[in-house]
Amino acid sequence: MTKEQKIELVKELVERFRTYPNFYIANTGGMTVAEVHELRAACFKSKVKMQVVKNTLIKKALEQLDVDLSGVYPALKATSAVFFIDEENPSVPAKVLKEYRGKKKEIPALKGAVIETSIFLGDDQLEVLANMKSKGELLGEIVGLLQSPAKNVLGALQSGGSTLAGLIKTLQERGDAA
Repeated sequence: MTKEQKIELVKELVERFRTYPNFYIANTGGMTVAEVHELRAACFKSKVKMQVVKNTLIKKALEQLDVDLSGVYPALKATSAVFFIDEENPSVPAKVLKEYRGKKKEIPALKGAVIETSIFLGDDQLEVLANMKSKGELLGEIVGLLQSPAKNVLGALQSGGSTLAGLIKTLQERGDAA
């Protein structure tokens, strides 16, 4: 690869990191061409963009971002593939990696991930990332929690309304009788 090609690739990577602030880095060393192709197909099906890139080029691209992501530099060893995903569901690449690996494979191993500028390092973080909820799911839970007390109050008022009306009517009738 010529110097000009490397410079162009770094520019493309910088743009991708800006477009997709959530990304994963996995070790694909030891995978056959057929296995990498199979992984790419699984990523494509899940709308994850996968790109195998040299670690030095990844580091140069990360250095050009406005956010300090130097915490991910220790993960930049061995063969690396970067998985880009949109902000809506950052757990998709973890699920793809987990599903691809199944129970027998150890490769591709997660080296690191950046989700909303939070850095996750090591393959042991794969389970945490796979179980991470999307923004939509979190917003739905928050709305549900906020609606719950209001529903309880409305329910109490509606059920107690007939009791309250009956009590007022009884008191009014007693006052008329006296």
